[in-house]
Amino acid sequence: MIEVKVDNKNVLAALERLSKATANPRPALKKIGERLVLSTKQRFETSTAPDGKKWQANSDATLRMGLHGGNHFKKNGSLKKSGASYLANKKPLIGKTHKLASGIDYALDGNHLRIGSPMEYAAMQQFGGITSPRSMIPGSRIPARPFLGISDADETMILKTVNDYLRSVIA
Repeated sequence: MIEVKVDNKNVLAALERLSKATANPRPALKKIGERLVLSTKQRFETSTAPDGKKWQANSDATLRMGLHGGNHFKKNGSLKKSGASYLANKKPLIGKTHKLASGIDYALDGNHLRIGSPMEYAAMQQFGGITSPRSMIPGSRIPARPFLGISDADETMILKTVNDYLRSVIA
């Protein structure tokens, strides 16, 4: 085995900075978390999964529930302009409160980054499933509409953020 001893102050200082930086990735993870929250929230606007596939449209039952939750009908039972506008613009996973999209956040736990939603129905929306007998639409199939995950653009951003962070701490 050949052993080389480094006696260069600049190289040793850079290696020391690299060691310290990789021991504490939290600054890079924080930046990544903030950017993933933004890209995840953008998915609600585009109705698109991280893999680029469009989410399945709302069912007729979902649209009817939304119409009856507002003042969208004329006295004769026909739709008002507001009802027609609601039907034309209703996006999947965007409810009246916008809690699912607005609740997306990240957390750092040690050197681990987590991103998600505190809403109890988030998993049903992410993975799909059959609604509970006690739900507003009992026994209905909810299609998976993935909003959490890493897109190609997210991957590029993460790699760039990590590279930029490493360059900044060893420069």
